[in-house]
Amino acid sequence: MGGSNENNPGLFVPLNLQEGPRMRGSKFVKDMGLNQRRALASINQNIVGAAHFPCVVNKRDSAEEMAAEMVSNKQQCYEETRKSKDCSVIEVEEYDDAAIPMFVKHTEAMLDEIDRMEVEMEDAEDSIVDIDCGDLKDTLAVVEYIDDIYAYYKKTESSGCVSPTYMDRQFDINEKMRAILIDWLIEVHYKFELMDETLFLAINLIDRFLERCTVVRKKLQLVGVTAMLLACKYEEVSVPLVEDFVLISDNAYTRIEVLDMEKLMVNTLQFKMSVPTPYMFMKRFLKAALSDKKLELLSFFIIEVCLVEYEMLRFPPSLLAAAAIYTAQCSLYQFKQWSKTSEWHTSYTEDQLLECSRMMVSFHQKAGYGKLTGVHRKYSTSKFGYAAKAEPALFLLGGL
Repeated sequence: MGGSNENNPGLFVPLNLQEGPRMRGSKFVKDMGLNQRRALASINQNIVGAAHFPCVVNKRDSAEEMAAEMVSNKQQCYEETRKSKDCSVIEVEEYDDAAIPMFVKHTEAMLDEIDRMEVEMEDAEDSIVDIDCGDLKDTLAVVEYIDDIYAYYKKTESSGCVSPTYMDRQFDINEKMRAILIDWLIEVHYKFELMDETLFLAINLIDRFLERCTVVRKKLQLVGVTAMLLACKYEEVSVPLVEDFVLISDNAYTRIEVLDMEKLMVNTLQFKMSVPTPYMFMKRFLKAALSDKKLELLSFFIIEVCLVEYEMLRFPPSLLAAAAIYTAQCSLYQFKQWSKTSEWHTSYTEDQLLECSRMMVSFHQKAGYGKLTGVHRKYSTSKFGYAAKAEPALFLLGGL
């Protein structure tokens, strides 16, 4: 380079364009060792008349590699200078801004930008997703006050819960009979092709009624079919006839007995039919989990297995729903997964779900065995995506 060889006369060699740009390895290293380059600030900036030659630019794979190499070179030079006894070392911070070499400023600015981008990427991964942004034009999604609705559900869910020990006050029935009844009702619900809301409400009505009234063994099935009838009237568009429930119970009861039990139940419950059930929370929490159909079906399989289990009454509906989704995710992916978005919308941390989730894994593991396999058979069909055949998340039980 004609105008700048005064700085290092032996450093550069002629460029052979036919052979391609290359450096002469040993001579280049040797020359670098013999020649000491002056600081950039001491070079006369008014040199003119330099001849211009075309040059080849080697692009870096990324700005980060270039910045790292420049910092490395700077550090190496700095260490060599400190070892020299003939020079005094002056820290960069002692210079005025105008005296700091430009490449140092650019390097520091580039590193700061890379750090900022990495922090932003990490924050984006853990940020809370707006799950309702895609429903702004859907009036049925009620985006404007959907959060208020679920805050109200969470606040009032205890009103629909029952004591986990209410069966102790029953003298002729026990928790095993309750499990048999609900397992049978799940099959009835499937046969009648009713909505999911109907099943969850019917079981809630049964538990709330049994908590308040003692029932003899031979009337327990009557309580079950009547609760299903009431839930159908509340949730379904097309309601099965009373005769359909009489027939499904093998004519064990008459139409009059069903209607009399219906009046007794609504009066005992004071016509309080609208209570938060796990189903209400499931739909919202699945949306927060950005679920697909596979996760949705497995989540419903797990929570319907829990409907049969009397001991799960000690958990509130919202926690059951959140734990079912968390357990389903662990089952599908075989590692723990609970996003910040799910934690925000459910108000439950992963640690708060673990106790309930481990119980769900145990129920999932034994769902296909024993006498009460109605839920397992239901979710072993193609209609429900063979969700029952998913491997349970046994690694969650490892800490027990």
